[in-house]
Amino acid sequence: MDSVFLNNFLKQSLTNNLKTKDLYPETINGLDVKASFGMGTTTHVPWISILGPGMSTSNGYYPVYLYYKKENILILAYGISETIPYEEPWNLEIIRNNSKISDFLDTPFRYGDSYVFKHYIPKITNSKIKYFVDDKEINDQVLIGDLNLLINKYKECMDIDVKDESSNISKGLFYMEQQLEDFIIENWNETEFGKKYDLIVEGGDLLSQQYRTDIGTIDILVKDQNTDDYVVIELKKDQTSDDTIGQISRYMGWVKENLKNDNVKGVIVCGKYDEKLDYALKIQNNIEVFLYEVNFSLKEYKK
Repeated sequence: MDSVFLNNFLKQSLTNNLKTKDLYPETINGLDVKASFGMGTTTHVPWISILGPGMSTSNGYYPVYLYYKKENILILAYGISETIPYEEPWNLEIIRNNSKISDFLDTPFRYGDSYVFKHYIPKITNSKIKYFVDDKEINDQVLIGDLNLLINKYKECMDIDVKDESSNISKGLFYMEQQLEDFIIENWNETEFGKKYDLIVEGGDLLSQQYRTDIGTIDILVKDQNTDDYVVIELKKDQTSDDTIGQISRYMGWVKENLKNDNVKGVIVCGKYDEKLDYALKIQNNIEVFLYEVNFSLKEYKK
């Protein structure tokens, strides 16, 4: 592994190109790789995250490169998800012995709760990028060595998590319905939702997912493409139909009052349609239900 992917990441950060497909490695040291330069428009802090099993950038903890363009600082961080605050992040030794980005940078645009592992000052001249630490240039070996060291620390933490039967990973909470939210967002334009609704993006940053209110967090808040009305999307996760109906109705009421939208609609996403939902929707005619399907197959491996 070399720093080519990181060089390409920094170069692309200085452009308006938001595409990432087939431009970056799918895995690094056996871990999944995700990159983002913003949605709709460029973000102030593009990133590359390296994800272990059951982790996602919006819900988990992971090594991450964060490029603060305004400050021209590249931080390799002990990343912690911001969209959904993760309850069991890096071990206590890491948290106690490292500074938060919010302490390291003066009012960082985002990701202030993640912890600094290493930081670099990149200098881009023509097509070449040099990296400096404390005004001293570092070579590729040091740069990649830092990443490998953080990944090894991450794998140690992940191993502890998996062995701990009380942890979220062992319980499998990140799979199926928990992962569904990320899948919907990442594949928005290919879903039925993408044909009717627009994600809310501001300054290149996605606001739709885990939209925070003073009465709780909406799973996904979007806008109708035709009417510009808000649409509250809630996933029926490990809760009763009554709880789901009550929750989405409460959020719709909040949107109506606080975002001044009398025609707010609701959408429930669930794995099956039950009788309680059916009766509730006979009264709540401004709420729709979408069912999701999971296709699973096994194929024999042949050389």
